Amino acid sequence: MNDAVSISAIPQVPFETATSSVSSQNERVPPRLRSPHSPPRYEEMSTPTTTISITVNPVTLITTECVTITSAMRKHGRPGQSSVSAILGGGSRRTQGVVEHARPSSRSRLSVEQKRIPSIADPGVTSLNGDHTLAGRWGLRGQRGKSQQDNPLMSAFAQLRSDLAGCKDIQSFDAPALLHPFLQVIRSSSTSAAITSLAVIAITKFFAYNLITLESPRIALAMQLLSAAITHCRFEASDSSADEIVLLRILKLMEGMLSRPEGHVLGDENVCEMMETGLSMCCQSRLSEVLRRSAEIAMISMCQVIFGRLKAIDGESEALDQDKIASVLVASSDGVKMDPSVNGDSVVSPRNTRSDGNVSDDETPKKRADDDQPEPEAAASAQDADFAMIVAKPYSLPSIRELFRALIDLLDPHNRQHTDTMRIMALRIIDVVLEVAGRLIAKHSSLSQLAQDDLCRHLFQLVRSENILLLNGSLRVAGTLLQTCREVLKLQQELFLSYLVACLHPRVDIPQEPGIDPALYEGIPQAPKLVKPPPSQASSGRSTPVPVKDRQKLGLEGGSRRPDARESMIESIGALVRMPSFMAELFVNYDCEVDRADLCEDMVGLLSRNAFPDSATWSTTNVPPLCLDALLGFVQSMAERLEQPAPPRDRPDLVRLRKQRERKKIIILGAMKFNENPKAGIAYLASNSIIKDPDDPLQLAQFFKGTARVSKRVLGDFLSKKSSEHILKAYMSLFDFKGKRIDEALRMLLGLFRLPGESQLIERIVMVFTEQYCSSTESSVVADKDAAFILTYGIIMLNTDLYNPNVKKQSRMSYLDFAKNLRGVNAGKDFDPQYLQDIYDSIKHSEIILPDEHDNKHAFDYAWKELLMKAGSVGDLAICDTNAYDADMLAATWKPIVATLCYVFMQASDDAVYSRVVNGFDQCAQLAARYGLSEAFDRIVHSLCTISTLTTEKTTALNTEVQVGKKTVMVSELAVHFGRDFRAQLATVLLFRILHGNEGVLRDSWIHLIKVLVNLFVNLLIQFPPETMPLIDLPPIPLQPPSQVIDRDGRMNDSGILSAFTSYLSSYAAGDPPEPTDEELENTLCTVDCIKACETDGVLLDILALPAELVSPLVNLILSQLPDESSPIVIVKPDRPPPPSQPNGHAPIQTGPVYNPGMVFLLELATKIVLRDQSTVSAAGESLSACLQTLARDAANLHPLAAVRVVHYLLRLLQASYEHDFMRTPVVLHAISSFDDGTIERTAVSVVPGLSQIVSSPEPLKNELANSPDFWSILQRLHRHKDESQNVFDILSKTVKADPPIIAADNYESAVSLANDFATAASVGAAQAQRRDAGSRRGRPQQKQTKPQDNAIIIRGTEAISLIYQLTSRIPEFISKSHLERNEAWATYWSPIFRSLSTQCVNLCREIRHQALSYLQRCLLSPELISYSSSSSIPSTTTTTDGDREEPGHQQDQQEDTEWLAIFTEVLFPLIRRLLKPEIYTLDPAGMSETRTQAATLLCKVYLYYLVRLAEGGKMLDVWLGVLEVLDRLMNSGQQQARDQMRAGAGGGSGGGKVRGEYDYGGLLEEQIPESLKNILLVMADAGYLVPPASSPPKAKAVGMGEGEGENENENESGKQERQADEGEGSEKIWEETSRRVERFLPGLFAELFPEQQQQLPQQPAQKTQPQGEKRA
Repeated sequence: MNDAVSISAIPQVPFETATSSVSSQNERVPPRLRSPHSPPRYEEMSTPTTTISITVNPVTLITTECVTITSAMRKHGRPGQSSVSAILGGGSRRTQGVVEHARPSSRSRLSVEQKRIPSIADPGVTSLNGDHTLAGRWGLRGQRGKSQQDNPLMSAFAQLRSDLAGCKDIQSFDAPALLHPFLQVIRSSSTSAAITSLAVIAITKFFAYNLITLESPRIALAMQLLSAAITHCRFEASDSSADEIVLLRILKLMEGMLSRPEGHVLGDENVCEMMETGLSMCCQSRLSEVLRRSAEIAMISMCQVIFGRLKAIDGESEALDQDKIASVLVASSDGVKMDPSVNGDSVVSPRNTRSDGNVSDDETPKKRADDDQPEPEAAASAQDADFAMIVAKPYSLPSIRELFRALIDLLDPHNRQHTDTMRIMALRIIDVVLEVAGRLIAKHSSLSQLAQDDLCRHLFQLVRSENILLLNGSLRVAGTLLQTCREVLKLQQELFLSYLVACLHPRVDIPQEPGIDPALYEGIPQAPKLVKPPPSQASSGRSTPVPVKDRQKLGLEGGSRRPDARESMIESIGALVRMPSFMAELFVNYDCEVDRADLCEDMVGLLSRNAFPDSATWSTTNVPPLCLDALLGFVQSMAERLEQPAPPRDRPDLVRLRKQRERKKIIILGAMKFNENPKAGIAYLASNSIIKDPDDPLQLAQFFKGTARVSKRVLGDFLSKKSSEHILKAYMSLFDFKGKRIDEALRMLLGLFRLPGESQLIERIVMVFTEQYCSSTESSVVADKDAAFILTYGIIMLNTDLYNPNVKKQSRMSYLDFAKNLRGVNAGKDFDPQYLQDIYDSIKHSEIILPDEHDNKHAFDYAWKELLMKAGSVGDLAICDTNAYDADMLAATWKPIVATLCYVFMQASDDAVYSRVVNGFDQCAQLAARYGLSEAFDRIVHSLCTISTLTTEKTTALNTEVQVGKKTVMVSELAVHFGRDFRAQLATVLLFRILHGNEGVLRDSWIHLIKVLVNLFVNLLIQFPPETMPLIDLPPIPLQPPSQVIDRDGRMNDSGILSAFTSYLSSYAAGDPPEPTDEELENTLCTVDCIKACETDGVLLDILALPAELVSPLVNLILSQLPDESSPIVIVKPDRPPPPSQPNGHAPIQTGPVYNPGMVFLLELATKIVLRDQSTVSAAGESLSACLQTLARDAANLHPLAAVRVVHYLLRLLQASYEHDFMRTPVVLHAISSFDDGTIERTAVSVVPGLSQIVSSPEPLKNELANSPDFWSILQRLHRHKDESQNVFDILSKTVKADPPIIAADNYESAVSLANDFATAASVGAAQAQRRDAGSRRGRPQQKQTKPQDNAIIIRGTEAISLIYQLTSRIPEFISKSHLERNEAWATYWSPIFRSLSTQCVNLCREIRHQALSYLQRCLLSPELISYSSSSSIPSTTTTTDGDREEPGHQQDQQEDTEWLAIFTEVLFPLIRRLLKPEIYTLDPAGMSETRTQAATLLCKVYLYYLVRLAEGGKMLDVWLGVLEVLDRLMNSGQQQARDQMRAGAGGGSGGGKVRGEYDYGGLLEEQIPESLKNILLVMADAGYLVPPASSPPKAKAVGMGEGEGENENENESGKQERQADEGEGSEKIWEETSRRVERFLPGLFAELFPEQQQQLPQQPAQKTQPQGEKRA
């Protein structure tokens, strides 16, 4: 023992450092050692020559090892006995043959004699060369009288030393010969543990030092001999520690052998024996824990190498190995078969035991009496010779499959020989195997079949274990199996996941937490879809209800599991979900298939529900974060696939999947309806084209047989009805009972539906069944249908009797009773007894009932068998590593995901959790936006808006403005609360981050976002971006004035408690809120920074850029948020905006209405959205127009600031939407013109610019605008506005000067009237002139006078006069197009001009008067008026040459020609009379004097201009008398006296000198009137209109009289005389009146012009002298 310990302590080079793995080995098998059966892949391998890795001589090393072992053997022998030949290396020739033809026995085992140390024994076969017999014979154990000189073990070492004597290259030495003596020691049962350990150590060194390599001669035979030796090792037992050291070294050697390139040449049987040895060590409970764990570690390492070999096995090699695998399964006694020993004192395989369970005599460890008997050497030599000729081909699939099978068998939960410890060990090894070669296993059918059936079956039962270690191992292996082989485990994966979901999904409601709105976590499923309610049990005696707890044990539905078990299951699910494509595969392969469960939805629902904190009450505290992590991992996997190009939505496979999902939903709903009412269910399915023809029984039968969603009880009841007999027959026709016994066929049938409880209904089903069975099966046992019917009924009765819990066990039906009941019913004969016995045994072994109603192990077995049968038709699972299905998958699963994120977000307190949840929200939002899932995006936005607390309106009455330096901060209730809430800030930042660029996805959540924006705006936290200003061209919306304005800079020196207390007392005394504290200010600043980080400008700009199709619902939603008309918040405030608050003071108390900036914000937002372009106007302009017009009509009840903006928005919308029918210009203008004076005054700042923009718009709109009376009414009312009067005038100017013109006959008078109003408003300029005159009168030095154009009002007045004159150019056009009478047309178009100009001729402003008189003269003498007068004064008939009489129509023409006389009667005469009024004159005496003079001169000019026309019209006398009257009044107006008085007052100190300036105009009138009158009189006299009474009849004649001279030749003499008399009388009257009137106010003037001494009349001119008169004038 001491030797063994010392040898084991020698440092050894591990195999891992001296070898390479199978996949990377590249050494070449020497050609002489190649097996003809070696795969081509290995024949082509080549490696460089392996060098020896030691510094000592290899031969010396081997010799030393030989001496060490033989020395130990001698020391363990009897004292006094030795052999010189053994020491010197001699040996007999007889042993050389053994060396040359050494071979192991076919079956031998590792054993330990006498003591019960685990061993592997070889039953029935003698040991190699009779080693223990020879050992006894040659006295190895030191028996007295025996010699050791011929001991084969000693002589073999001597022979090896002899052979090595001349060896130069150890790698060229024969490998079997080199190993032979060491292998004999290992196999010898007579050696001690120490000696065996030395031999194992020596061999280990040979491989570690590369003394034996793949190029060594006969390496394959050597490796196989070595494998056989170490797997059948024998040695004497000593103490357990030394024995286990030997086993440990053997494990290390086996591990090294397989890991080295030389291990490739091992055969399948060698590998199986080695692995069987390792497994036996792992399973032996009597071995120490260290050894068993070491064996497990070695097994794991060897399995990695062995299963890694699958990479080199292709499909062709697998096909070649199938025959060998099949032969192994048929005859496994001497083939590749593993049967590790799991109990007993030695590792003895159960397959070496007899059927009675006793170990064979050959296997029984005992001392043999013939140990010392020699064994024939010939037999041994013959066996060695035979073995030397056998070289097995390298191991491949058969041994790999057998190893896989052996490991799986250890998992069998129903094998009582296998303990949980063994299963846990096997699970760890299998897990490594699957990690190394899982995908390769799935590709090899022989291995995948084991995984599909045995492995999955055992695993899915082990996961129901309460042993937590076993559960963890099972879950780990199941997870690894699904990760690597899931494509061939479609149904198995469904079963496994369904069980986990059923176990883990809680059935309790989510507890309501204070402060969390339950609406935030709506969408969490209360139960998974796959869990079906317990089947309804009929009341018949044959029903076998199963308690829920038993059903849970069977895994047919979920049940309560221990908390640690739940945590383990959640970890397993999390590992699967974290696979990038796993959830997508679930969705495609299960959720989108009609007959599969909705696993993807159920998994998400499970994770979502268990992520809630309350799930820790029935699991562990680790479960919620684990579920949340898995859920977020699922979201992240979809987010990572966003980078992939999205497939088209109409891709065929996607369309097919969507149709399948829709079909699945219909079928599920239809099945539910069928379970409640079969007829209603069938009708629903038919209406949705699931069943094409509900009257076709075959289609109905195919549906019932093809779906598992219909209740089996309801289906049985439905099929058994008389009315459904045709459906029942069609249903039966779908079964193929060929080759099946009648009970098997019945079991197949009743596995799909339940028999009804009534015997009559059962009889109907049995009848149809037997008919179908007899027609499809030719049975010699069953005579006819009647016999089949009775037999079937008997089977049903037997099944009921055997399994009815109400029947006592001793009373149950026996086989004899069963056979007796069926005696003579088979066409008068009995059934075959064996046939009946088989039926009875089958029923007794397994009840015929629905699988989910079994109460024993058969439930799972039956369900598993059905699962395997379906697996072939279902196909493989589709791998979906693409984002093609993410959109549909997210649409089906987003509700629980978002709900969970919301709940966790509200409950989280850790930054890491916040980070994960925020990232999850962001990824969900990006996914929803990318895939157009508006509902999901809406829910996310709604949730974040709610969490942000910004949707709740807070009062702004206490808002306080704090000024610090150049910065201003508005401290509000919202800002303070928001600044304290980190969760709300985080939600807000996240909200705007996900919104930016994705606004087009929003639908229903706009309302929440709008509320957030409004609340931020009214608290001065956001504003419209500057880029949006051009849309409406208005300054920013004003907010409510703050309740206080605090200047912190003014209090820099005030500090301390006293200052704060004083501030508080002052605020309290004033009844105002206290000033903000430093904490509140800090919170406000935090809020400002947070909102700034949100980049709200980008969101607002994106909203304004939304597609046109999204604008209409958004605008409607915005407008719906406006306060109701009845709301007091919209009550008017009549005054202008309040003055700003004073620093460190309080805003004045407002009485009256409250300004609502939020409403204005909504209106402006809607307006900006609509006014973006014509597409948005078309989409949403109508709704906005209706709203704005409604508000405009109620403008009197709006706050002025709101009213101003409403009107502006309305006019901008009118300009943009003129081409649309929903906006009518007259309606809008009428609404504005209906404002009261106060309202229109306040809204002028928006009305006027709006109208100005419209006037500058395209022609149709401005034409319609100008034609509206309300337009001119509005301008008329606003022309005196102090701020907008200039803009109003600009509108007028644009309107008048427009080209093409927009002033028409309808609006002509309105334009003139407005221009007249502007001219009238310029009367304010009189004050300036009067002040100047007063200064002149007092003799003050004259300062430089301001020019008239510097006064805007006077300038507008003068320009208005010019505009009036410009309008005269349109009058001829108006008259020509008018349908009015002549006098009406003149009054309509000329009268407004003359009336306006006449009015302005008495304007107090001198500039206006002068301008008006100037333009009045132009008008009266203008060609337009002349052309009108000429056309209107042409008589219909002319007078005679001598003027004796007129034509009959002359009187009517005179009446028609009177309208133009209005220039005298309605213009000039009234104008001068107004100038003569004292109240007019006294307003500006100096200026009015000049105006009177100008008016008198104008009158004279106009009279002379129209003199001929007056004479022709017969109105000259009346007009002339009016002119004389006006001149008379002017001369006698007292202007001279006033002038003298003013001169006297002005020149008081200057000797009555002449007054400067305007006062000189006073004398002009007395000078100008006589001169003008002289001119008129002379012209009239020259023209023959003014002649003395004594002269002959007048010679003057009307224009055109010469043309009609011949027409009057037939006049009678009397008529001529009468006419001459009348004309003479008229001339005399003109002369008399002129003389009399002129003499009255200008005495001597008439005499001066016509002296009495010159009474002779001037000669009459032949023609009229109008040009001469004009010339003289």
